[in-house]
Amino acid sequence: MNDATAAGRRPGSRAVAQAGLRPTLDRRRVLQLMLALPAAATVVAGCSGATTDRHDRPDPLLALADAARADAALAAAVIAADPTVAARIDPLRAARTEHAAALDAEIVRVGGVPSTATPSTAPAVGTTGPSAPAGATGTAAPAPAATVARMREAVAASQRGAAGLVPDLPAERVGLVASVAACCATYAAVLA
Repeated sequence: MNDATAAGRRPGSRAVAQAGLRPTLDRRRVLQLMLALPAAATVVAGCSGATTDRHDRPDPLLALADAARADAALAAAVIAADPTVAARIDPLRAARTEHAAALDAEIVRVGGVPSTATPSTAPAVGTTGPSAPAGATGTAAPAPAATVARMREAVAASQRGAAGLVPDLPAERVGLVASVAACCATYAAVLA
């Protein structure tokens, strides 16, 4: 029995240190270290260089801006094909034109370059491409007729594309993309 335990003191106390004895880890210290370990691991993982560089992939808003331009062009075609729906479709055309401009402005704000795609070459978000593949004669298959039903499908696809991006976007971009998704969802419901 050493002097520290004889005096009724814990082995990790000041008397042990003054006596030149090495303190040992007691249960309390081990538990404290075990509780601090996950927090330390989180800090170390957060400070590691394992971040994903955003410059490796294109800005996700580019596809949304292209889809907005394509929707605006389709809306203009629907109005040209059936002027009786102009009162229903023209506000959608104006909104999608504003969406494209706002998305382009956001892309430029973060240092990107807005898309130069024309509405005829910009596929809607959620589609595979601009038009059907060329036929056996070497001419492109005609594009589907510009109808209100096709407009509704395009706007619904744009809404799904925008809503799908929201969870992965930085906070400063969520409001813009969520408002685009909400607007497209509203127009898809109105055109139904």
